[in-house]
Amino acid sequence: MAAVLACGEGAVLSHGSAAALWGLLRPLEGPLEVTVPTAHGRARRRGIRLHRCASLATPGPPAVNAAADGGGRQPASRLVTRRLGIPVTTVARTIADLRRSSLPPRLVRRAIRQAEVAGYPLGPAVETDGSRSDFETSFISLSHRAGLPVPLVNERIGRWLVDFHWPRLRLAVETDSYKFHRGSVAFEDDHARDLDLRARGYEVRRYTEHQVFEESALVLADLEKAAEDRSPAASSLPAL
Repeated sequence: MAAVLACGEGAVLSHGSAAALWGLLRPLEGPLEVTVPTAHGRARRRGIRLHRCASLATPGPPAVNAAADGGGRQPASRLVTRRLGIPVTTVARTIADLRRSSLPPRLVRRAIRQAEVAGYPLGPAVETDGSRSDFETSFISLSHRAGLPVPLVNERIGRWLVDFHWPRLRLAVETDSYKFHRGSVAFEDDHARDLDLRARGYEVRRYTEHQVFEESALVLADLEKAAEDRSPAASSLPAL
């Protein structure tokens, strides 16, 4: 809010900073990003990356996702709203800004997926990634290197939709960053899921998207251990 107020009338949080406020990405390193509704220059401010967009001032009805603010007066532009009282670009506009930014493509795809899961309207111009193909390809490649066969993806075990599983090995992998985890309900649901899957004879492993992309060596080692422990040969050995 301080960054927005420092940039004057009509300024809104935008780009990566808006994505963090909406819960689409973790807060990014570097200056906060703010967009002002003008094409003219303004004085630079320390700790703020300033963007300019005259169309932010275009009148229009309140954004559909403006209700996330929890009440109060909404900005008049079609492209901005408020969240937690802070003027911010709408989710659809935030995604559009991210796609035009220098942000790595995988982070843009992550933001789109999180927006989809949260149910935010993205608009017809946003290409969604409902198959989560980039992440699935990376994870399946890791599992193959660990000696595991190709897993079933997004299939049900009982009442649960499981991200990846190997029925023959009774091994399931849940990838937490696919879900919009917020509060105790999601926390309890995860534990209920794990308990039920273990009762069905499944070993459950959990990895975050960050771990798969940035700590792949650790994930690979853990998958190799899971493959070894759950292999038919291992299960046939006599108990010591």
